[in-house]
Amino acid sequence: MSLVSLVFCPLPLSKLKRRRHTSSGFRSSSREGETNKDIIAQITSASIAGDNFLAAAYAHELPRYGLEVGLTNYAAAYCTGLLLACRVLKMLEMEEEYEGNVEGALDGGLDIPHSDKRFAGFSKDSKQLDAEVHRKYIYGGHVAAYMRTLMEDEPEKYQSHFSEYIKKGIDADSIEGMYKRVHAAIRADPTQKRSEKQPPKEHKRFNLKRLTYEERKAKLIERLNALNAAVGLMMTRMRMTSEVICAAYEQNVFLLF
Repeated sequence: MSLVSLVFCPLPLSKLKRRRHTSSGFRSSSREGETNKDIIAQITSASIAGDNFLAAAYAHELPRYGLEVGLTNYAAAYCTGLLLACRVLKMLEMEEEYEGNVEGALDGGLDIPHSDKRFAGFSKDSKQLDAEVHRKYIYGGHVAAYMRTLMEDEPEKYQSHFSEYIKKGIDADSIEGMYKRVHAAIRADPTQKRSEKQPPKEHKRFNLKRLTYEERKAKLIERLNALNAAVGLMMTRMRMTSEVICAAYEQNVFLLF
């Protein structure tokens, strides 16, 4: 599991003075799950009792904004950071006040100290960030380029690798427009929607249910009554049999039992 931690200051262009034991500074952290099926972006603050979570955004929320495929690539990570930033600013009622222009959470308006080395398009040789390459990754241009390459060189692999894209009617030419619509939808409504939980299914019990004291007492009385009734019936039959034997003996009638 990869973990990236950054510092987020709630006040723009200013540093929060860190106090001993009671730091009010927030940090932004992003995680990609071990199964590579989700991206998690969080705004947290540290305290003596533990971390306090201000807000979180997940890549699995992106289908609500129109992104149903490629939820773990660079462009999806950007969308997740943008969703987190817009969500935090809306919670703080500051969404109309800040407009960012860097990537992900920065574009949403969060002031996060960062280095261009973290972004796609940064060259280690020139120590410069190529803005066009970075823009290409934000709008899924690298995915579109790979789609075109596979379509020309390996059509069968293209059909299998991008099968979900094909089902949704997404091709290389429509990817950038899709991400632009997703960004607009995120900015329009970044609030988190709680899904309605289905009522839990009734599970079958294969073990005996533990009875209460009153239930055990009633069950014992029922068994005793049944036993007494059986004993009474047996005694009645024995008495009737003995009477029949006595009557036969008096009349010198031999019965075979």
